[in-house]
Amino acid sequence: MSKRTVDPKLLEILVCPLTKGPLRYDSDADELISEQAGLAFPIRDGIPIMLIDEARTVDSDAPSAT
Repeated sequence: MSKRTVDPKLLEILVCPLTKGPLRYDSDADELISEQAGLAFPIRDGIPIMLIDEARTVDSDAPSAT
């Protein structure tokens, strides 16, 4: 079973609802990360949940996966 991915075209049009900045896909956590806001938006059943209330705070001390 392969890991789920996000369509690159979708990543081009989605932005952080708080900062309007770019998002990075974290395949291990299945989240979209806003580095500027320090938030991680979950993806549930293949659908990005772009609500600030649903986002979790990203630990800025954690090493980033690049």
